[in-house]
Formats: sequence, structure tokens, C-alpha cells
Amino acid sequence: MTIRTDNELDALRAVGRIAAEVLEAMRRAVRPGITTAEIDRVARTVIETRGARSAPELVYKFPAATCISVNDEVVHGVPGLRVLQPGDVVKLDVTVEKDGFMADTACTAIVEPRSALGRRLASCAKQAFEAALAVAKAGQPISRAGRAVEEVVRSQGFSVIRQLCGHGIGRTIHEDPEVPNFFDPNHRGVFEEGMVLTIEPIISAGSGRTRKAGDGWTLKTTDGSLAAHFEHTMAITRGRPVLLTLR
Repeated sequence: MTIRTDNELDALRAVGRIAAEVLEAMRRAVRPGITTAEIDRVARTVIETRGARSAPELVYKFPAATCISVNDEVVHGVPGLRVLQPGDVVKLDVTVEKDGFMADTACTAIVEPRSALGRRLASCAKQAFEAALAVAKAGQPISRAGRAVEEVVRSQGFSVIRQLCGHGIGRTIHEDPEVPNFFDPNHRGVFEEGMVLTIEPIISAGSGRTRKAGDGWTLKTTDGSLAAHFEHTMAITRGRPVLLTLR
């Protein structure tokens, strides 16, 4: 969506703060011995306490409040009985709805003790996000953000998962425009002032190719390599974007 009024901006800030609070509660819960279902219950408690709803449940009938993907699981992992182990690379992805507005945020948490590869991969995803954020300004081609992400990821020896991308958001989870994580010369979109979208590098330590797991939701790397994810919802301005999913 594109923000037209101060009331819309206020509503997006409010739902963004809830998403940030949920993500932080989940991140704090990550430890050896906890199940992904238990972490999801932590998230649901915060969501419901704040009078919000899980957007994936609402829009897609996803079978949990949040997506939790471990190690070679890239995105859309379904929380369940899986017990986290030391060194696991855990993608926590939260999208919430309140008063008709939605916000989406994600991070990669690593169960202690953290492996060197897991640390580097998670750090790379965040660095790629920051590089894209620096060029996401009104009037600039959206493809510049994809180029920025891809350059950071490739320079560190990792791969962009090309089939997954950032997206517009606001009234529903996935809106136009798409925000690729690689340079697409055919992408003609331009960042516009007031545009609300996500930038979300999703990367792997391997080839970057994926397959869908048997649950019909989870995407996994085909080569079993680790994956990482970092994401914020933001509003585009003529300068630095306004991050909406911050506490």
C-alpha cells in the first residue's frame, strides 16, 4: 500500500511495534531443548495480549501463529514437536494484523553455542538488508536494492534464494511491488514516497535452490545447506526509509 494519511501511518507503526515485540519474545525463547511449537505459543500469547491476529492464519490458513524454520528449512516452517539443538540456525518470521493493517518482520537466531558458519550466514543476511536499505529511496529503481543484496551475499561466498523476495504490504500480506534479492534488469518498478514494503534477504550457504517439504508449507534447500533470513517492514521516503517494525 501507499500511505495517504497520518492515521494510516500511525496504524502501521502500531502494528509494526506489535510485530517487533512478538519477534523479540520469540528470539529470547530460543534455547536448547525448547520445541518450535513452544516458541510459537510464546508468540501467540503476545499477539493476543496486544489485540492483534496472526496474519498467516488469517490470510492463508497457515497452521500456526508464526513461521519457524530450522537449519536447511528456508521459510514457512510449521512449528511443531521439533526440539532445538545447540548450533541450530532458526529463522523466526512474524506477520501480524491489527485494525486492518499488517506488518512483517523476521530474523535469524542461532542456538548457543553458535557455529562459525551460522554466525557468518546470519550476519550476511543482515548486512545485505542494510545495503538495500541504503538505496531504497523514492525515485530510485527497485532493482538497485536487489543489486545491493546480491553483491553483499556473493562477496561473502553465499547464495541468494532467488525465488523469494520482499513485497508490498499493508492491507494484506503480499501486495505489489515485488522486491527481488538480486539484480533483475527487467524489473521496471520504482520506489515511491509513502510506499510500504518489506526488504528481506533470504540466503543460503549452498546453491540457493529449494524444494517444498512434505507438509506442503516449508521450503528447504535442496542440498541441505543452512539458510538465513532478515526482514523489516518500512515506509519509503526521499531519504532513509522509516522502519515500522521496531519497538
